[in-house]
Amino acid sequence: MIESQRHSYHLVDPSPWPISGSLGALATTVGGVMYMHSFQGGATLLSLGLIFILYTMFVWWRDVLRESTLEGHHTKVVQLGPRYGSISFIVSEVMFLFAFFRASSHSSLAPTVEIGGIWPPKGIGVLDPREIPFLNTPILLSSGAAVTWAHHAILAGKEKRAVYALVATVSLALVFTGFQGMEYYQAPFTISDSIYGSTFFLATGFHGFHVIIGTLFLIICGIRQYLGQMTKEHHVGFEAAAWYWHFVDVVRLFPFVSIYWWGGI
Repeated sequence: MIESQRHSYHLVDPSPWPISGSLGALATTVGGVMYMHSFQGGATLLSLGLIFILYTMFVWWRDVLRESTLEGHHTKVVQLGPRYGSISFIVSEVMFLFAFFRASSHSSLAPTVEIGGIWPPKGIGVLDPREIPFLNTPILLSSGAAVTWAHHAILAGKEKRAVYALVATVSLALVFTGFQGMEYYQAPFTISDSIYGSTFFLATGFHGFHVIIGTLFLIICGIRQYLGQMTKEHHVGFEAAAWYWHFVDVVRLFPFVSIYWWGGI
């Protein structure tokens, strides 16, 4: 005799994915160290570890979607967990990027004698902040407005409009990424050109990497919205993507001011 559930929590079934993810991470770490030290088989082990991690991510998230969309296990109480987890993750990413912006600000506000006592360092040709950097900033901020449009469309029950808004968001994100790549290609300095090149490419590069991750996140949300898997009562996955995207587009203002504008005047 099966008893009815008397609480709002989801007691997850036993899953092989935590241990498989751990083994994939172990293989990636060991393979990475072996590859960097030119040990035989290091590249193979690293590749297998990365493939294992990607496979685990896919099948684990597939199971989560099944549990929430098809089996109805994600009650209001259960949804609080992913929400709090997403917020905590975004806060940790803010601290991560802040470290690079702080490094740039430290070097620019108090340039050492090793770089000529000036900022930008002597001999470094910088990018004009009024060109691609200025153009890319409103493009990314506009994508934040588009994802807000998508959120309101989902809350209003307008599925097609939400899909159109997500398509607009992803399109703007791809344009931003394309311009960022063009900017890197045209940059008159490299990551090895003093502290300026190091902080520039680390800060803007990691921000660009977050843009790519957020774009993939929104593409998945767009596909799920097109398939009718999100409703106005239950769209936690989209909320996490929207919060992440707002983090990405607001953070853009910091490298523009502290790196492009301050470093280019």
